[in-house]
Amino acid sequence: MSTSERIEKLAATIAEEVYIDIAKWHLYLNDAHLHRPLAEKFYALLPNRITSADVAKVLNGTMIAIGGGKHEIPLSDLIPNSCQNRLLSILEEFEY
Repeated sequence: MSTSERIEKLAATIAEEVYIDIAKWHLYLNDAHLHRPLAEKFYALLPNRITSADVAKVLNGTMIAIGGGKHEIPLSDLIPNSCQNRLLSILEEFEY
């Protein structure tokens, strides 16, 4: 399987299982078009054992524009802890 195919597979899994929570409204990352960019960032980390600190660093460094671009907040503030834990599990299962 090529690198591109592996990233697509990782992106698809992230898209199905990780969401942003705003006022109890769940927006899955594929709907927000964030699954592919995150998969690319995380894929680069997979040769090493990924940790919760790695997940936090990527999510904290991924800024999301809100209010028509009036503000930017880290993606980590929008993804519930349970989804961040699930994301770590996905990445651990995906490690090669």
